[in-house]
Amino acid sequence: MLFCGIDLHSNNCLVVVSDDADKVVYSKRLPNELATICAALSPYQQELFGVVVESTYNWYWLVDGLMAAGHSIHLANTTAIKQYDGLKHRGDESDARHLAHVIRLGLLPERHIMPKADRAFRDLARRRMQLGGQRTSQIVSIETSMASTWVPQFLATASKS
Repeated sequence: MLFCGIDLHSNNCLVVVSDDADKVVYSKRLPNELATICAALSPYQQELFGVVVESTYNWYWLVDGLMAAGHSIHLANTTAIKQYDGLKHRGDESDARHLAHVIRLGLLPERHIMPKADRAFRDLARRRMQLGGQRTSQIVSIETSMASTWVPQFLATASKS
């Protein structure tokens, strides 16, 4: 059985495929092109237990494309993986190997892969929540400014003029 970890970046990714003994059988940096990544994984597809992709801001296209190509996809919750506690500097290949290793052990903390049809609503709800928080922050900032000592002094001076 084989396991795949993909360290995804904005314009490229590092793909690692390893076996049951964590021996790397494939490792290559690839451009973020679905056809190229699928072609690289195709020789291993029948033996792949799963493909782990980091949960980064740009994972939708890769996860959707690999799922459409018939791969079993797992979205890694990188903040819950111990290696990511301040050790991100180790390198992309190390990160991809670790993702493959963690899924092999059955210890991968996963994020939910929202169905494509529901993502727009979820993203809109997140944006609305963010805007509500920003509004509250601005109101509190104005109220704090109004309550400080210079505003009452300014108002008192302005009313005398």
